[in-house]
Amino acid sequence: MTTLFIADLHLQQDAPELTRAFLDYLEHRARGADTLYIMGDLFESWIGDDAICDFEQQVIDAMRRFSDSGKDLYVMHGNRDFLLGERFSELTGAVLIDDPATITLGENAPALLMHGDSLCTQDSEYMQFRAMTRDPQWQQKTLALPVEQRRLLADRMREGSGSANGSKSDDIMDVSQEAVEEIMQQYRVSTLIHGHTHRPDVHDFYLQDDDSAKRYVLGDWSHQKDRGWEIRLEDATLTLESFSLSALSRHG
Repeated sequence: MTTLFIADLHLQQDAPELTRAFLDYLEHRARGADTLYIMGDLFESWIGDDAICDFEQQVIDAMRRFSDSGKDLYVMHGNRDFLLGERFSELTGAVLIDDPATITLGENAPALLMHGDSLCTQDSEYMQFRAMTRDPQWQQKTLALPVEQRRLLADRMREGSGSANGSKSDDIMDVSQEAVEEIMQQYRVSTLIHGHTHRPDVHDFYLQDDDSAKRYVLGDWSHQKDRGWEIRLEDATLTLESFSLSALSRHG
């Protein structure tokens, strides 16, 4: 059994090469897997399930082919695509999962899956923004706006995020170790997998009860760097791997 985890693809209409890489990934590199988890920010922006154009439909169709082939497909909301809804789930055959979510790596070995943005507790400005955008009433009001108005709102949010992040230190925008340990102890896990920070790595540390713990961080996909990232679970062993995006179509 092979399970794959990816995050932070940030697919968008203006980056067709990245979209092509994801389609090739589903068709080739992920073809031998049994399960795929997409752990947030599959899309750079998602303004509602009623605003699907050709670009989004292309991605949806590829995901549907993947799930129709008998594979399990799970999608977690990110800080960019938090408005993904049930219609998207129906169209793709993917199951929308909570953040956080728990899975089992092996015999009685639970692991915690998160997008990762909720762990950036030192960034108080972002945490306020996250609380607002995840509020069901705010989402309901936003989805009631005309599509073009939502599109403009999403553009303004992205511009504001880019400007704000440019003035913040790297430490503030990274996860808080205290928040990491707190939630791992809350869920009684020794393994955490997340994305969001775009800082791929494997961190070893100890929890308060002196149990060893690991935090696996997925990297983002970049056409400019020709680099994608995944975590592969086989035989209860997790491996963080990078790969060439341009080579995906050549390895069918």
